Amino acid sequence: MTDTTNTIKHVASALARQTLQDRDLTRPVAGRKPIRLLPWLQVVKIGGRSIMDRGAEAILPIVEEIRKVLPEHRLLILTGAGIRARHLYGVGLDLGLPVGSLAPLAASEAGQNGHMLAALLASEGVSYVEHPTMNSQLAIHLSATRAVVGSAFPPYHHHEFPNSRIPHHRADTGAFLLADALGAAGLTIVEDVEGVYTTDPNGPDGAQAQLIRDTSFSELAKHEGTLPFDRALIEVMATARHIERVQVVNGLVPGRLTAALRGEHVGTIVRTGASPT
Repeated sequence: MTDTTNTIKHVASALARQTLQDRDLTRPVAGRKPIRLLPWLQVVKIGGRSIMDRGAEAILPIVEEIRKVLPEHRLLILTGAGIRARHLYGVGLDLGLPVGSLAPLAASEAGQNGHMLAALLASEGVSYVEHPTMNSQLAIHLSATRAVVGSAFPPYHHHEFPNSRIPHHRADTGAFLLADALGAAGLTIVEDVEGVYTTDPNGPDGAQAQLIRDTSFSELAKHEGTLPFDRALIEVMATARHIERVQVVNGLVPGRLTAALRGEHVGTIVRTGASPT
């Protein structure tokens, strides 16, 4: 009988005998900047309450502007939730539902807004895609058409962040996470105000509100006034890998979105923690 020796084949790897929880050990191989998957992509987030809830008066001009700018850019258009999500939060909290159950309910409304926007752009070959398709097949969709529409809510669903009864990461944060993960060329947030102000322009001290044209995530972290986007966005901006700046523009003013996509400064620019390429 022939003796045989079974040997283990080892694969050379810097991570072979390291714990993946130790940042000091993984930094030599994980510290490099990841490649940009879609460096030619422009991400546009359309506000739910600020734009979509206003109906045809606000939506149709935005749709027409997007239609005209399609030959210049390939777009991922993401929609947020509006007032119906606030109603869902109210009913859900009254019923005692956990925050992990409230998140997908609000995300469903953001998806409904996306379906409506995609339907209005269907003649241009634009369609709505769900998150799984966006994550794995966005490139092939954008090779066939100039734009795709999706929900801006991050697909956290039943994951619960501590110390929160309302989903912490909402549409603005989700749009940024997607744009940064894809290595997109830029992110434009379309709202119903000119940008970030020193105080709420629609509040009791609105007359004293001044537009902040250029700021950073670290400066906004100390800002005590209201913001036209989720505060959680400031937190994820701090660890950005690709998106170096985000511009907030007034979608109710014709031409602002087009100008922002062309690189013009027409709203508030918020600089992130990403280092220049």
